[in-house]
Parts: sequence; structure tokens; C-alpha cells
Amino acid sequence: MSITAALVKELRDATGAGMMDAKKALTESDGDMAAAADWLRTKGLAKADKKSGRTAADGLVAVRTDGGRGVVVEVN
Repeated sequence: MSITAALVKELRDATGAGMMDAKKALTESDGDMAAAADWLRTKGLAKADKKSGRTAADGLVAVRTDGGRGVVVEVN
């Protein structure tokens, strides 16, 4: 099956994947959107497992209070 730019865009919009990852997923799944989304999900989990042991050494923590509410934001 031919993978069109519109098909790649549709998968990217649905999953938030990068262009080349979306194209590769569609190629691997012969153009099946559901199978391509599953392929991307599996690949994403594999990437997350690979990076899970890393420690963020730099970052920022901000605290803001206003009346009875408070917010804490951490950026690594």
C-alpha cells in the first residue's frame, strides 16, 4: 500500500508522533492506522524503559500561592 502524506498527517495528529516515526509505523503496518498506533505505542514504551534509569541533574522548581490555592511546578 502507498503511504500518503495525508495518512502520515492523520496518524501524527492522532498520536503526536514525529513524521518519520509515523511513516515507519504506517509502512510496518501496511497502512493500517490502528496497527500503526499500536506500533508507535510499543515503540514509545520501549523508549521510556530505556530512559527510565536516567537522573535529571538540572531543573527548576517554582511555588506560587494565591489565597487558599497553591501550585508547585517542577521542570527537569
